[in-house]
Amino acid sequence: MLLLVNARHVKNMPGRKTDVLDAAWLAQLAADGLVRGSLVPPPPMRELRDLTRTRTSWVRDRSGEIARLERLLEDAGIKLSSVASELNGVSCRAMLSALINGERDPKVLANLAQRRLRAKIPILEEALTGRFSEHHAYLARMHLEAIQRHDARIADIEARIEPLMEPFQAFRELICSIPGISKTVAEVVIAETGGDLTRFASAEHLTSWAGVCPGSNESAGRVKSTKTRQGDPHLKGALGVAALAIARNPYSNYLGAKYRRIASRRGPSKALVALERAMLVIIWQMSNTGAFYQDLGLDYYTRRDPERVKRRALKQLANLGYKVTIEAA
Repeated sequence: MLLLVNARHVKNMPGRKTDVLDAAWLAQLAADGLVRGSLVPPPPMRELRDLTRTRTSWVRDRSGEIARLERLLEDAGIKLSSVASELNGVSCRAMLSALINGERDPKVLANLAQRRLRAKIPILEEALTGRFSEHHAYLARMHLEAIQRHDARIADIEARIEPLMEPFQAFRELICSIPGISKTVAEVVIAETGGDLTRFASAEHLTSWAGVCPGSNESAGRVKSTKTRQGDPHLKGALGVAALAIARNPYSNYLGAKYRRIASRRGPSKALVALERAMLVIIWQMSNTGAFYQDLGLDYYTRRDPERVKRRALKQLANLGYKVTIEAA
């Protein structure tokens, strides 16, 4: 019987250290049932994994091209990215195409703006005043063509992913009800976990497998490093994108309140990992109940322990030199 196992499960087992003895030792552990098999998804799920991972790689490559285009424009004195939030948007593409084709008048270029960006035409005229030369035009054309190729590849691979996602349509819609989790992130979660979370005995098993929970490393009563272990980098990357989306707007839901609460004490990096773990716990619970996400509210922690909030507010005022007397309303 062929068994793929986690090397961490046998790392600290005693045994003499040679390749031959290691092989015999591992075979003995497997025969005695002391190792557990790792998650090996079926071939269709492995194909879906390959597609989602390739899409992620191409999206990163496209982002790299956009960043290189932005640096090129900065070199030419064109500050377009400081006015428009999306350098790859319709308005910016029209302005860049005009620049490449020889148009240099800032007023003409600014008038190519569409929709909400038209309200910024005076600022665009200043941002489009630079020293854009034929050399910049040649390189900008190369970058735009590369971005278009990446767009076509991403669209093609998404069309191939969609049929493979048909058995998981309901689960994808369920996951997308969680704040911060987009359709793309949900597809990565499904591909990396196999789409069947019943194989994980509990939410703690899932978060441990994904590598988003604190490590357990204690010896002789002394707690050593508790940093997270290496998990699935593709799953952690997708959860990180969702966590960052919440961290950018932390005043709209329970997860945002959780981020602010942890970031104030432990820092933003640990708060992001805590959000990743919280989202995985929610996904596991939703997969078992089938219920859509119901937000606990931005004021969840205030409602849970109002006395603690009151004590903290009084302490902050006392530290500022105020003597406060409170009276119930």
